[in-house]
Amino acid sequence: MGKGRLEAFSDGVLAIIITIMVLELKVPHGDDLAALAPLLPVFLSYLLSFVYVGIYWNNHHHLLHAAHGVTGAVLWANLHLLFWLSLIPFVTGWMGENHFSALPTALYGGVLLMAAIAYFILQWAILRGDGTASVLAQALGRDWKGKLSPVIYIVAIPTAFFAEWVSDALYVLVALIWLVPDRRIERALVVDEHP
Repeated sequence: MGKGRLEAFSDGVLAIIITIMVLELKVPHGDDLAALAPLLPVFLSYLLSFVYVGIYWNNHHHLLHAAHGVTGAVLWANLHLLFWLSLIPFVTGWMGENHFSALPTALYGGVLLMAAIAYFILQWAILRGDGTASVLAQALGRDWKGKLSPVIYIVAIPTAFFAEWVSDALYVLVALIWLVPDRRIERALVVDEHP
């Protein structure tokens, strides 16, 4: 099965997720900077989530580009990932509206953890279909970012109940780790195309 429809569907879902998130930014009822102050937590949670969705979109694009084909397992694994990503607007809004309080912050981390696990399952499904000698398998290597991120989420979730700011800082840390461009797949594809 070809990858085009899967990529187009996933891109559409991610675009809708970003659109839903931005709709949570309500226009203030004043015309001065003080009117914007109450929106700061909502904006900061939106900014963090926008970066996360962008990171997933970027990595998803590279992942599917490296895949040779799409199996039924890949389709279901992709839907599983999109399910968890579709919850990001809800937890983003809840966390921002409640000024990063404990339970919304912990639930935000729970959704990020489940999305990370879902992404790992998607990688596994693609590798299962393509084989361990595939370009993708060689590119992923040890995948230290993919293994470290869930560990940080697991630490951040309970931390939210006694130090919300530490939990939030850990979420930002994971985003920063992934924001640094990861060119493993790009390099592997170039080598594969030009041996």
